[in-house]
Amino acid sequence: MNTEEQIQSFREIYSALRAEIAKVIVGHEPIVEGTLIAVLAGGHVLLEGVPGLGKTLLVRTLSEVLDLSFNRIQFTPDLMPADILGTNMVMENESGRRAFEFQRGPIFAHLILADEINRATPKTQSAMLEAMQEKSVTAGGEIRKLIEPFFVLATQNPIDQEGTYPLPEAQLDRFFFKLVVGYPNAADLNEVLTRTTEGRKVTINKVVDRETLLELQKLVRQVPVASHVKDYAVRLVLATHPKTETALPVTNQYLRFGSSPRGAQCLLLGGKVRALTQGRFNVSFDDIQAIATATLRHRLILNFEAEAEGITTDQVIAGILQEVPKDATYARA
Repeated sequence: MNTEEQIQSFREIYSALRAEIAKVIVGHEPIVEGTLIAVLAGGHVLLEGVPGLGKTLLVRTLSEVLDLSFNRIQFTPDLMPADILGTNMVMENESGRRAFEFQRGPIFAHLILADEINRATPKTQSAMLEAMQEKSVTAGGEIRKLIEPFFVLATQNPIDQEGTYPLPEAQLDRFFFKLVVGYPNAADLNEVLTRTTEGRKVTINKVVDRETLLELQKLVRQVPVASHVKDYAVRLVLATHPKTETALPVTNQYLRFGSSPRGAQCLLLGGKVRALTQGRFNVSFDDIQAIATATLRHRLILNFEAEAEGITTDQVIAGILQEVPKDATYARA
């Protein structure tokens, strides 16, 4: 299959995924698009929104259109690391001899729904760090590799702070995108009511299996990025670092810390996926700009002045996108 055929196949699969998800999820096109981009790039997604907006339903629907193993973990304050990773248990064989045998936890699946992830304690959150970054877990004294592909799609409620534990920055940085799920408009809400109160039944078809998804992810890595586009992504990330030569006035005024190198990696990988969905085999400035907010919003830490004035990371990112020129070349050291 030549490059044009690969791009066409990629677009057809992407469109089929969106069409199947749209059978269940009304509206939220940017959220669905962002989730699919992250999955096709091999990244994790954090979905933030108030209860009842369809975050969990979106992940469940995605698990139905992907022919992959799926587990849901409901995070609670009493959840322990062993409840996620698994533990050694005493098992008795046919001859009556007893021995320790490792019983795998729900983390051993392709797609993990981490529901209300911010309700678990820091000790339990730490169990997710190795899984999300290294795609392996250390349990029972051994390092065990997770099956590929592996995704964590997590949800969290931003308004209910009782019994919650803010995610540490190290864990937030491991999410490819943070997507903010908003309220539906009148037309979408009307359609939601029609679908959910009239007894309709929807059949969801499988679109992509494990082997096909791995091939799509491999194709994403092969998409070339021109040097001036890569430099633009670099300059965007460097512009988020306060008190440096590359910092912008908005950065120095409102940020304590900027994005890590993972932010730049996600900008390029996400840009590659978006380019393929547009039928192109090269990344453009528009691709980088389109995903910049979802990529960087959880990687920037606001200072006291920003919090006092009610400034959000999205507003800071908008200012950076406006100020950083596309045509300037990053001067390599």
